[in-house]
Amino acid sequence: MKIKTRVLPADEAGVAEAAQLLRQGQLVALPTETVYGIAADARNGAAVRDIFVAKGRPQDNPLIVHVTGPEMLPGLVSEVPERAQLLMAAFCPGPLTIIMPRGPEVADECCAGLDTVGIRMPSHPVARAVIQQSGCAFAAPSANLSGKPSPTNAQDVFTDMDGRLPLILDGGECDVGVESTVVSVVGDKPTLFRPGHITLEDLERALGEEVEVSKAILEKLPEGAVVRSPGMKYKHYAPKADVTILKGSFDAYKEYMKIIIPTGKQTRKLKGKLNENPYHKDHFTFDYENKEYIYPLNVKLPLQRSQRQEPTKKGRPGKIIHQYYSSECNECEHKTECTKSTTRVISDYQT
Repeated sequence: MKIKTRVLPADEAGVAEAAQLLRQGQLVALPTETVYGIAADARNGAAVRDIFVAKGRPQDNPLIVHVTGPEMLPGLVSEVPERAQLLMAAFCPGPLTIIMPRGPEVADECCAGLDTVGIRMPSHPVARAVIQQSGCAFAAPSANLSGKPSPTNAQDVFTDMDGRLPLILDGGECDVGVESTVVSVVGDKPTLFRPGHITLEDLERALGEEVEVSKAILEKLPEGAVVRSPGMKYKHYAPKADVTILKGSFDAYKEYMKIIIPTGKQTRKLKGKLNENPYHKDHFTFDYENKEYIYPLNVKLPLQRSQRQEPTKKGRPGKIIHQYYSSECNECEHKTECTKSTTRVISDYQT
């Protein structure tokens, strides 16, 4: 049965209702200073399981437990190491998660089978008010479908979570906009597991020692590896859009932008059928250094540009038609459309 999702202002009444829902074992989406999160009582295993269902989150991806301060740690952690005390003094409340030895009261579902737990003390007044009024330390990942970008406002939460939880508190835009830094103080050396607003250099200054950087930050974890922290293994911040990564000099970037937007305006599909042309630029990779398009079979096509203006109609100038093309022939999979006498138009749009 689909849940009716309400969006309420994060005022006194909204906070009171959110606190009641948490005590009843239900989910609430709310703002923190980093991103919006889906909260559930961290001591209630059934409620925490609902987070994984709502997000479509893998069960081996641990959750972070949110508290107002060190006074809430007994039972959630079995030990507060000296390094954790230094970090809390320097950065808490704030966008920092500290991984510590797990205590007996944390639901198993929060920890993904680990003997550790991530603890965070948010600074956002709404998150703190909900914790205080509910009396619940809450587990809370970002309030988006698993793998999607983390939401920074209530409308983005509603887009992903409508029908998946009963309440979203609207507290406006988040200040930080990226999830918390995660650092482990378990073991011989402190280790950065997830970068965030608080930097590696910030951590090292606070601790007075070097902080190791987990390989999972720069490399994909091997199959079957244990996930020690959120953000280490699964696809993250993945927008539902085409993404172009530009790598090269600023001059090469400017040349690329001249090709994409030669008139300063966004290019448009011509009668909605532009991409059906197998030689449209979307089928190519641009070589920034040599200013050439590379066909999927690594065939380089020197790029040429032409433009023409349609005839004047009723005293109005006609539209300008821009074309980028290659007049050279190379072997490719479109052999019926690619001959030595063919000029191949790979971009065609109007302004």
